[in-house]
Amino acid sequence: MGNRYLWLALCVCAFIPSMLDASSDGLQRINVKKRALDINNIKAARKGDKYAKRLENRLLGLGDPDADADSVPLTNYLDAQYYGEISIGSPPQTFDVIFDTGSSNLWVPSSKCIFSIACYFHNRFKGAKSSTYTKIGDQLQINYGSGSISGFSSKDTVQVGDLCVVDQDFIEVTKEGSLSFVIGKFDGIFGLGFKEISVGGLQPVWYNMVEQGLVKEQVFSFWLNRNEADENGGELVFGGVDPKHFIGEHSYVPVTKKGYWQFDMGDFLIGNQSTGFCEGGCAAIVDSGTSLLAGPTTIVTEINYAIGAEGVLSSECKTLVNEYGDMIWDLLVSGVTPGKVCSQAGLCFSSGAQSVSSNIESVVDKENGGVGDSVLCEVCQMAVIWMQNQLRQAETKEAVLSYVNKLCESIPSPAGESVIDCNSLSKMPNVSFTIGEKLYTLTPEQYILKTGEGIAAVCISGFMALDVPPPAGPLWILGDVFMGVYHTVFDYGNLQLGFAKSA
Repeated sequence: MGNRYLWLALCVCAFIPSMLDASSDGLQRINVKKRALDINNIKAARKGDKYAKRLENRLLGLGDPDADADSVPLTNYLDAQYYGEISIGSPPQTFDVIFDTGSSNLWVPSSKCIFSIACYFHNRFKGAKSSTYTKIGDQLQINYGSGSISGFSSKDTVQVGDLCVVDQDFIEVTKEGSLSFVIGKFDGIFGLGFKEISVGGLQPVWYNMVEQGLVKEQVFSFWLNRNEADENGGELVFGGVDPKHFIGEHSYVPVTKKGYWQFDMGDFLIGNQSTGFCEGGCAAIVDSGTSLLAGPTTIVTEINYAIGAEGVLSSECKTLVNEYGDMIWDLLVSGVTPGKVCSQAGLCFSSGAQSVSSNIESVVDKENGGVGDSVLCEVCQMAVIWMQNQLRQAETKEAVLSYVNKLCESIPSPAGESVIDCNSLSKMPNVSFTIGEKLYTLTPEQYILKTGEGIAAVCISGFMALDVPPPAGPLWILGDVFMGVYHTVFDYGNLQLGFAKSA
């Protein structure tokens, strides 16, 4: 960017705050919106198994802080996604972004994104309408477990609350390859991780905030409001910590590896009993862009057993066996081709010509089911294979249905979630993380996500399984379920993390 454009950007930055509806304490606050919570929206809100992919390959409003801190109010989207508003360009073009400490790039959809349906559901950046815009043009791609985004690099002015960052790198996305991006409430991602994991080596926004002298302290902090009924989703504070958002003092632990905000974690307790798995230490990451708590299958299985959790897909499978098992059996016995059984049973609406094995892969490996068929259809196709194999062994119908019902319990959930009985919360144990020799406890009400009321109520465990092999693992990811209970300080200057009970 030439001096002429830099001067223009600085002028625009000086002018923008005067247009904003700043409150009397000098902080810019943004109205938040809510939607009803349901299982499908929780899945859509999640960004997918980003750590499973990236670690295997290479291994949100806070009110009334001090005058030198800037805050960005956050929206609580289904207790599974927190996002806030930023603007890019001169004049400013606004976007809702997830503030994500688990990644480092800033990206938003581009006006040049014309072949991805997801882009048409969100705001798109128009570089031609910004007087401070510069196209760099490097082709970049970011992979998530549920899909990928790709586009090209650019530079422009970025406004975050009252902070105006000039000459900022970002990615203009021209392809969004996941249904999650269609349903998600956010336009893009605002990475707050370290530059070491920035795709393309682009400068993160936070780094420029520090280098351009926009923050007094090299610290940002999150307060996430877990009360879905409250219009205030939380706040992200840049350059300071709001004492109204936490109780007592923060306890700090050092960052052990730059990239993600990673630290060492000790033992994990269920009730008051040690699981023993992390007694020798586990790596852990604090990630505002992950909705749940992810940990080793060994421990998550113990948790699910203790709370009576059942895989989402297992529940669908058992429902299918109970309601359609006899019909599927009769169709197979009558000689109907296995590939057409589920369509004749009214569970699939395609021609049935697609490979059953490919559908099984999509159920187990994808966060969302295939676009053309429902999860129930895909479960049906698996059940047909199991029944057909048992038929070859001349088993009775009762024995076959019992066998399939048992297999249902072994199916991993597509997105790792588990459903539980909402009426059993009072009987569930507390769980505790050992961080810096201190226990951080979550109650059942805090680690269970609930949607609906009465007979329509559905409860989902806040834990999901994620296995990362040594030396990178075992690994825990402490997402919004944890951060909603414990106010979190990201101290970039001293390379440490601080935790205190949220107010």
